[in-house]
Amino acid sequence: MSEFHRSASPGSPPEPNRTPPRQTRGTALRQQLAELRGPDVPAKALDARALAALAANPGCRRRAILDGAGVDKTALASALGSPAAFGQSQFALTRGNAFEAKVKADGGAELLRLVRRHLDPGAEPAERAAVPDLSATGPEGRTARTALALREAVEAGGWSLFDHPMLALEVAGSPAFLEPDAVVVHPDGSWTVVEIKSFPMVDGSADPAKVGAAARQAAVYVLALEKVAVRLDPAPRVRHDVLLVCPKDFSNLPTASAVDVRKQRAVTARQLDRLTRIQDIADTLPEGTCFAPDLPAEQLTAAVEAVPATYAPECLSTCELAFHCRQRSQAADEVTVLGRAVRAELGGLTTVEDVLSAARGESGDPDDPAVAALRRAAALRAEALQGAACP
Repeated sequence: MSEFHRSASPGSPPEPNRTPPRQTRGTALRQQLAELRGPDVPAKALDARALAALAANPGCRRRAILDGAGVDKTALASALGSPAAFGQSQFALTRGNAFEAKVKADGGAELLRLVRRHLDPGAEPAERAAVPDLSATGPEGRTARTALALREAVEAGGWSLFDHPMLALEVAGSPAFLEPDAVVVHPDGSWTVVEIKSFPMVDGSADPAKVGAAARQAAVYVLALEKVAVRLDPAPRVRHDVLLVCPKDFSNLPTASAVDVRKQRAVTARQLDRLTRIQDIADTLPEGTCFAPDLPAEQLTAAVEAVPATYAPECLSTCELAFHCRQRSQAADEVTVLGRAVRAELGGLTTVEDVLSAARGESGDPDDPAVAALRRAAALRAEALQGAACP
């Protein structure tokens, strides 16, 4: 008989328990996500920009599981033969880093001056601002150190500048670690998120699309800061007016503007709450699914297609896999390639062929508003063409 089933004799010491310790749900999920990412493949951090894009398309289970597992979607898209066509150039990154260093020079004196001028003009001048040391081991350690330093800054009073603090936010049951450019603690104990961007602010205004993207990204940081604030007693106020700092009129001189992100914060919070839990998505995948970019293209394609996607043209500017998903949607004749607004108007008509068939009167319920509108549009088009053909 095997020793695992042998009974202990009277008086003998008890045999050690050979049953492996049961994994907790969190530990099992981390191991499962690591297996999806691939052996020896480092996890790609889920930043605020990715979270904002994910919140804009909460129905995309594909992006949720790939981001949750830390998959490098740029490498994955290249391995699938549909490389991403967007992203910052090395020159733009270098220029942005140089501008950020200029804004934070001399202990952040210029940055704090801009914060006081645009957000807190009644506060005392920031002559001696504290700049806490936030170094620690690992993202969990840095997150804990940031939370402790924020509490200490509130208790001490005065101005404090947090350079690249680490914040945590739970997304679909998985933690995401976020690193804003800066957080400022005001003398009244309130907190402000600072976003430093390298696009210009000309005559006091910047590209609305870029400002909107920065606002959505800052809203994610505001949500994460609020998670820290509620653990303090009394809870400090997290300001919903963030400071956007940009170069002035194509120069290297910093200027700033206050941006109200209450709307973006509410939308982002609601959309993140709608995300299916990553554990639930992972449990539906076939055994052995892996997204490691060094796998054969056929195997990678099968793994990606095992997770449903919700493609929309807006994905082209926010997701590295957008070109792959667009090709698949076009091949399947899906109406999603026409945009979310058109898709919403078409109701249960999910393919272009369904739409054309309904417009011709070959299929569809005549009482369906979408079908009725299509047939009316087809009739008007035919009438217009017939009138144009008449001499």
